[in-house]
Parts: sequence; structure tokens; C-alpha cells
Amino acid sequence: MEDATVSLPPRLRRTLELVYGVEGVTAARVWHWPGRVAVGVRPAVLSAPSELLRRVESAVAGLREPEETWDFGLLETE
Repeated sequence: MEDATVSLPPRLRRTLELVYGVEGVTAARVWHWPGRVAVGVRPAVLSAPSELLRRVESAVAGLREPEETWDFGLLETE
């Protein structure tokens, strides 16, 4: 996994670092297209999904570019 992380663009790597730093996130995925970013997270068992998404959105707010759309959602459980 370290090799995959090293090859990520710095902004996406930082996004993942911030998302995984939010308590209650057990898995995360980030997708990026020109002008758009999508973040998916899997919550821990005792985490309220809506509250977790708010905290994730707040954690990455500083990375947003003007005119860029960010979407947040839940990943399916395994």
C-alpha cells in the first residue's frame, strides 16, 4: 500500500491523510476529476454516518479550490 500512496499526487495524498485522521473512519476512497472530487468513507460500527460525513467534510475544507465541487458519501460495508 505504501507504494500506491507514494505515487498519489500530493493533494490527494493529503486528502486521504486528513480523512483517515477523522475519528470513526475505517476506510476511505478519493476520486478526482477536473473540477470535482468525491470522498467515500466507511464508518466504524459506533459512528453516526451523518455526523461522520460532516466531520470529514470539515477536515478537508481547507483543500477545496474555488469553482471545485466536492461530494461526500458512504462506502458499502464489506
